[in-house]
Amino acid sequence: MLRVGSVVLGVSDVRRAVAFWTEALRYVPREEVTDDWVVLVPADGPGVQVALGLSESPAQEHPRVHLDLYAADAADQAAEVERLVSLGARHVDWDLYPDDPDFVVLADPDGNRFCVIDTSRN
Repeated sequence: MLRVGSVVLGVSDVRRAVAFWTEALRYVPREEVTDDWVVLVPADGPGVQVALGLSESPAQEHPRVHLDLYAADAADQAAEVERLVSLGARHVDWDLYPDDPDFVVLADPDGNRFCVIDTSRN
């Protein structure tokens, strides 16, 4: 039986990505951080790992795969978006928003897109 072990993000600066994603997700490195690879794990127990690997490819404007980060409600979503932006994320001028989106598209310091979802609307 297969299970997802890690979600891998390509980044241009592993140490900068570690600084952002450890604060964003409250994760910690599983092992020593190198200039080309690290796996991050939840600080408080089991969960999805996020691996950061050095990549020379630019981030995609409309990526086929991305992270969805869940917020409890609209207020939590707004607070998390503000927190993530203060850590170095940026708002993305997303041209594919529906009329009443339950998500906000952000990009990490490397330009990798991810969404912050208001799960109270599901």
